[in-house]
Amino acid sequence: MTRYALTLEFDGTPFMGLQRQTHGPSVQQAVEEAVEAFCGEQVRMQSAGRTDTGVHAYAMRAHIDLEREWPTFKVSEALNAHLRPHPIAVTHCEIVPDDWHARFSCEGRSYIYRICNRRAPLTIEKNRAWQVPQHLDEAAMHDAAQVLVGQHDFTTFRSVNCQAQSPVKTLDRLNVYRRDEWVFIEAEARSFLHHQVRSMVGCLAYVGMGRWDKQRVAAALETKDRQALGLNAPPYGLYFVSAKYPDKT
Repeated sequence: MTRYALTLEFDGTPFMGLQRQTHGPSVQQAVEEAVEAFCGEQVRMQSAGRTDTGVHAYAMRAHIDLEREWPTFKVSEALNAHLRPHPIAVTHCEIVPDDWHARFSCEGRSYIYRICNRRAPLTIEKNRAWQVPQHLDEAAMHDAAQVLVGQHDFTTFRSVNCQAQSPVKTLDRLNVYRRDEWVFIEAEARSFLHHQVRSMVGCLAYVGMGRWDKQRVAAALETKDRQALGLNAPPYGLYFVSAKYPDKT
């Protein structure tokens, strides 16, 4: 068997998420079907993370195992051909050791959330960003975000359907900055809870609107109660950016 590491870019709008679902299309299903169409093998793709319905990815890392060794260029070209017209692209492919695992070898994951802070409706960016018409104070948002950096019990920011064994996570970075009408929130950690990033973004948006302050964010975190959550930001503004591994992969 030969293990191939894939880098996937996708628009999550038409999918029920990355992981294969019984009630609708998924990114995993589309890639696995493309593999079977290419070489006749039935595989199970493993990935660095899971995404919800409507969440996108710039560079999701995944792997598949094939019985035959193919040139990496041929694998990526064939998969991209069979993935059409799905909005999924294999942007990189390489052979990795058998013990390399897209999920379990991953040492860090990063996301970015995109907010379009304007009153005019979205057109080109529809379903690819969250439009917030009220002016956001990005400096106040960034200041409040630092309350969440470090190791904490993130129960307040955790989906009730989260399957993680512990709500304790270490958030390495949470930065908020503006570029013209765009406000970006960057989050980095070894791993995240289900809905954690979206829940943090929603509360920070409340801060930007002036409805919450830094102390309210700290209190919500300390409460360790999902009922204390202010707002869960919509999925379509969230993008998986990168996965970090101990070697060059």
